[in-house]
Amino acid sequence: MKFNPFIAFFVFVLLPQQKIVQVVADLDSDKQALLEFANGVPHVKKLKWNLATPVCTSWVGITCNTNGTDVIAVRLPGVGLYGTIPSNTIGKLKALKVLSLRSNNINGSLPSDIPSIPSLQCLFLQHNNLSSKFPVTFSPRLRIVDFSYNSISGTIPNVDLPSVKVLNFSYNNLSGSIPSSFKRFPSSFIGNPLLCGSEPLKPCSESVVSPSPSPLTDFPSPKTGSQNQHATSKNKLGVGSIIAIVVGGLAFVFLLLAVIFISCLKRKHSGSNGMLKSKISQNDKPNDFGSGVQEAEKNKLFFFEGCSYNFDLEDLLKASAEVLGKGSYGTTYKAALEEGTQVVVKRLKEVAVGKKEFEQQMEVVNRVSRHPNVVPLRAYYYSKDEKLLVYNYMPAGSLFALLHGNRTSDRTPLDWDTRMKIALGTARGIANIHTEGGGKFTHGNIKSSNVLLSDELEACVSDVGLTPLMNAPLTTSRIVGYRAPEVIETRKITQKSDVYSFGVLLLEMLTAKAPLQPSGQDDVVDLPRWVRSVVREEWTAEVFDVELLRFQTFQEEMVQMLQIALTCVAKTPDMRPMMDEAIRMIEDVRQSESKNRTSSEAESNIQTP
Repeated sequence: MKFNPFIAFFVFVLLPQQKIVQVVADLDSDKQALLEFANGVPHVKKLKWNLATPVCTSWVGITCNTNGTDVIAVRLPGVGLYGTIPSNTIGKLKALKVLSLRSNNINGSLPSDIPSIPSLQCLFLQHNNLSSKFPVTFSPRLRIVDFSYNSISGTIPNVDLPSVKVLNFSYNNLSGSIPSSFKRFPSSFIGNPLLCGSEPLKPCSESVVSPSPSPLTDFPSPKTGSQNQHATSKNKLGVGSIIAIVVGGLAFVFLLLAVIFISCLKRKHSGSNGMLKSKISQNDKPNDFGSGVQEAEKNKLFFFEGCSYNFDLEDLLKASAEVLGKGSYGTTYKAALEEGTQVVVKRLKEVAVGKKEFEQQMEVVNRVSRHPNVVPLRAYYYSKDEKLLVYNYMPAGSLFALLHGNRTSDRTPLDWDTRMKIALGTARGIANIHTEGGGKFTHGNIKSSNVLLSDELEACVSDVGLTPLMNAPLTTSRIVGYRAPEVIETRKITQKSDVYSFGVLLLEMLTAKAPLQPSGQDDVVDLPRWVRSVVREEWTAEVFDVELLRFQTFQEEMVQMLQIALTCVAKTPDMRPMMDEAIRMIEDVRQSESKNRTSSEAESNIQTP
């Protein structure tokens, strides 16, 4: 076959150029669609998208495929988007796989061309104010759909979504019954009061149709009209009678309100400021507190050396008290003594050891709690029926309350530096606990509610040394979320299982999610498993707490901390680090972060000639 120069020119010159032109055209089309979206939807944070910069490498929140030919992901969570999304913008991204516009203030109807993008696999629109109807058309490739915490209204169409694994339409305004195609997601529709179906929703019942009103009874005929009017006039009350009834009714209401108000004041006074003795008796009720404290031992509250408190057991029992919480090991109270001293008293339940062993364990706890990242044990009381522990009061509360309490828009966000400080302090506290007893001591109950914070937000680990004293295993759902797999199976606690619990706590700090997550189906997914699934799908940005998204300069450190957390929650204990190794890894992240800041500041201070 002879060489044909025209064929060679077509194959080696014209054809590649045609492909390049097509690639450029595709990317330009995506760029134009994104610019139309940005121009049509106001946003608080400037996206800095423009035609002069490359979309795949410079545009915030945009990810392209490896060839740089198409936009495959748009991630703009928490950037202050508000208003309505225009049609023919995002919906024109024909290769889009992931769309995340969660935690903004987008309202109005969602264009139908968005959920129906053929390539779309993950759609995150939770925590907005969308008020459209339930979408009718979805991409056949969708695996994750989250419209929770919006204002989606109307009934749910019977749409088949065979590829969807996670579905969440909770806390909207949907109504009617759940179609058969969605019954495999029973927990995905909670928080819709007008919706019915299988549990946890209310059951659907047949509507009771009221009979139509009879014209003969509701509208008098000409013949009977005068008779009805005459009867009505006979039954009318006089003006004086009506006034008397109204005045009497109002007087009764005011009297009732006064009684309720006085009752509430008394209850509040006795409930908030009751003596510790009566408070414990009211809340726990296994026996009167006074009967548990024996007369011969009334003042035998044992204080550890170095404690500056100057009160006895009787003073403590007379203190004004309030319940702080009921935890795994008992009830915790805040007690305010007459001289102004505030302490925390924990009343232990189901203690399984005798007095000698209890006292020996308290000595161990005292040694361990001398570390600055462990809550110090100041005193204890032991009798046959009562076991009390006295700690310093930590006014800043717990890490759990800081992460999950008051998640409203007016709260002060927990910044990245503070989270790193708390993580490192917690790690140091646990590592110190592990050094006790020849390096064999464990905690056994690491969780965010057991990390207390000082006024300077220094982390202090609490409930140290209590697990060996207890009779019953810890099985509450909150505890199970922190438990290592081998502990759930064998109930044997080790230092490596403490490391696992610490890893869950790190994930909780990074995501602001509770240790057990609803999966959108019948089961629940533990936090490590959920994070692994997110990372495996390469949409890592969806992991982090929306409050962290404003700290763009720390994204690399966040990913590094995420990797440390995942190392700590390895399924096999041998694959997890020891606590001192975890500390070194966290310190390395902080040191690299500090160096980056220093170099950035130096560069910004260089004056150009």
